[in-house]
Amino acid sequence: MQTLVITSIRDQARITRSFDLRPTKRIDFTPGQIALLRVEGHEPAYFAFASAPEDADLEVLVKQKAGASSVIYDMKAGDEIELVCIAGHGFRLNEMEGRDLVFVAMGTGVAPLRSALRHVLKRKQDFGQLVVLYGARTPDDFCYRDETEAWKEAGVELRQVISRPDGHDWSGPTGYVQSLLDNVLPDLSSPVALICGSREMIDQTRERLGKMGFKPGEILTNY
Repeated sequence: MQTLVITSIRDQARITRSFDLRPTKRIDFTPGQIALLRVEGHEPAYFAFASAPEDADLEVLVKQKAGASSVIYDMKAGDEIELVCIAGHGFRLNEMEGRDLVFVAMGTGVAPLRSALRHVLKRKQDFGQLVVLYGARTPDDFCYRDETEAWKEAGVELRQVISRPDGHDWSGPTGYVQSLLDNVLPDLSSPVALICGSREMIDQTRERLGKMGFKPGEILTNY
């Protein structure tokens, strides 16, 4: 158990904020792993790290929901949160050197993939092409919109899709994120897919990738 102090809070998307958390001592984790966080009076809840292991602060995305999420969402800089433990196996990126990496995320599922992407970008020469496929309900539900240009400048191919375009100014593709796979995978020579989203989305993406010739070991989830 360790106490984390909130150092910074940023609005990321509709009812979603990112929180930078300063640990009292360094915490080692694998990109994609999940923190079990507790606030007084509520059951602990799971939040994937959005930061890379080498970042100074830990970062999580918090959506305004019930329980601990609702409490943390309204907390301020200087408030404290307890880290109970770290769960999940994360993404073992060292085993993927030389491969093309396809990050497939939906909604706040972008958090663990951002953790992996930040880690990979610090040693980009060790990997092949980097592709981010990111789906959300509406344009207002995309997180880290202030970082996407930097990703592109670093050589990342970013493709975004929304499933509910009605009433929004959106000229990009519509549908679900797994529909983007057909457009990028034929151009990659040795792809590995890293997936994070709802259970239904993960299952559908895994099935689609399997039909496209991916072996089970080439389809990775963070837990």
